[in-house]
Amino acid sequence: MLMDKTLIAALAKAAGLDKALADHPEDVYAAAAQALNTAGAIRYPTDPTAEPWPPMRAGTGL
Repeated sequence: MLMDKTLIAALAKAAGLDKALADHPEDVYAAAAQALNTAGAIRYPTDPTAEPWPPMRAGTGL
């Protein structure tokens, strides 16, 4: 799925990436394309109480 460059530019400006868009527009477009392609691969937990990673405990695994 491709995003319109006008939409990407508007989203980049809304995110405060005006300078990045002005200096490196192709990098901003590439990052937007990568984010769009990766968004579908993220799995949401089916259990709302499940943590996406183990709880952090001080002193273990050091």
